[in-house]
Amino acid sequence: MKKVVCFALAALAACSDSSDGQGTVTFTTWGEDYIEREIPPKDEMGEVIVEDGWTVRYTKFLVVISEVSVAEDGKAPAAQLATPKLFDMHAPGQKPVATFADLPGRAYPHVSYAIAPATAVVEVGAGATEADKQLMVANGYSVFVEGSAIKETTTKSFRWGFKTSTLYDRCKAEVSGKETDGVVVTNGGTDAVELTIHGDHLFYDDLQSAEAKLRLDNIVNADANADGEVTLEELAAVDLADRTKITSGTYGTGSATGINDLRAFVEALSRTVGHFRGEGECVARAR
Repeated sequence: MKKVVCFALAALAACSDSSDGQGTVTFTTWGEDYIEREIPPKDEMGEVIVEDGWTVRYTKFLVVISEVSVAEDGKAPAAQLATPKLFDMHAPGQKPVATFADLPGRAYPHVSYAIAPATAVVEVGAGATEADKQLMVANGYSVFVEGSAIKETTTKSFRWGFKTSTLYDRCKAEVSGKETDGVVVTNGGTDAVELTIHGDHLFYDDLQSAEAKLRLDNIVNADANADGEVTLEELAAVDLADRTKITSGTYGTGSATGINDLRAFVEALSRTVGHFRGEGECVARAR
């Protein structure tokens, strides 16, 4: 699945101030088959997904979703999620995030949400457990993943926690064949919105290029002590400029600065996992 990591403000169409009755917006979240099942080396049609032939299987994919809001341009949010929620995206199916009822019927082109570090007030959402919450709060994680990369007879595990805080702002996506900013509330209607989490993004070989590829060789080869687990500390020891360790892929950082090793690169990729209505985009802003 393609992605474009955006760090520039998108131009938005103006919306009408006229209201027409009241309606509802519901937000859910989903990790797609790539998180629930696996990222295979090829798809059913034989098209390459992972360039170097690895399969990735997650056993846990925790994210803290907060600050979900809908607003008209230049106005305070018409509705906003009050309490952050923790989800395990590996658990199957759509997971409820928030329902905003009785909103005036109109377009709300400014929709945003955040993936931010857990605090004691975080609510345990679908798929997650109290033990997951304790893990996230104790370490200040916003994202925590564990799983394995498998190729032939080789298996490498990983357990990575990230403390990044990212605002996904100005979200837009294609709706009924038309690119739509935010949400539209109609009289008596419900606009159902999915905040989609893309688990494949942690393995791209470029931070901003639309031509980025999924690769695992450089990550699994970082297992310096050969214990079968690739740690973030081992990724930090891999300099992106060292072509004896980065043997394939571009690992371009675009306009991002201060990203010199594989740990920092994967951490930057963790800021790109949030999407909108499937393949829709938001402006991702580090905080």
